[in-house]
Amino acid sequence: MEIKESYFEEITLLITHYDRSASLERLLQTFAKQHISFGDIVVSDDGSKPEHLERLKVLQPVYNFRLITTPVNKGLGNNINKGQDAVTTPYTLYIQEDFEPKGAFLTHFRDALDIMHADHGLDIVRFYAYFKYPYLKAYARGFSEMIFKPGFFANNHLKFYVYSDHPHLRRSNFLEKFGRYPEGIKGDLTEYRMALSFIQKKGRGLFFDHFNDLFYQRNSADEPSTMGRSSWRESKNPVALAVRSVYLQFKLLGWTYDYFFKH
Repeated sequence: MEIKESYFEEITLLITHYDRSASLERLLQTFAKQHISFGDIVVSDDGSKPEHLERLKVLQPVYNFRLITTPVNKGLGNNINKGQDAVTTPYTLYIQEDFEPKGAFLTHFRDALDIMHADHGLDIVRFYAYFKYPYLKAYARGFSEMIFKPGFFANNHLKFYVYSDHPHLRRSNFLEKFGRYPEGIKGDLTEYRMALSFIQKKGRGLFFDHFNDLFYQRNSADEPSTMGRSSWRESKNPVALAVRSVYLQFKLLGWTYDYFFKH
């Protein structure tokens, strides 16, 4: 039985990459095995080491992607900006290179595109997260709309991540509406500032309810995550958890101040 190709002509697959060419190959290979193809594929590289860049050039004719490079590492913000600048289709599926779609992805991806066609006010549809977004309103087809609550009584700091760098579908005019990603700062802060801009400019987004069902995040010893975090922020030690709780409340106060007073 012949397997039918799922071709999304109006979508560009945008992948940001840095020193993880094996992870990138696995991601592209998985889409190929699932018979999912796109109108265009853009790989935006952030000044990878020569051995990884050479591997990208070997992969390029195999998977037919456009490679956007830079001579030196300029950080996450620059890497997304130059990649998005290269997109010419109406929609962008943004994925970092260490993710891999699961078998359930295709069905819900089609649903997300159908929803964005029907609701022109939506800016983003998110497919993956570490934690459930705290304030959701049921929407359709297993998706819920993220509702940002600015008041202090909505005291979950995760409410600020209406936008996230995790895999998502968005309209390709994203930078025009919400501004360019800030450059020259750490990746976590880049993500936060875009999330803040998204909220302040009244962005609307959906969140897939079963957010662990559509993607794997793969980090190996050979190609570990390039996003480092302080050990105390991830520790399960009771003292560390107590400190983290206090820290998050101060963070919430600071982010709420930013929301009201920094534009």
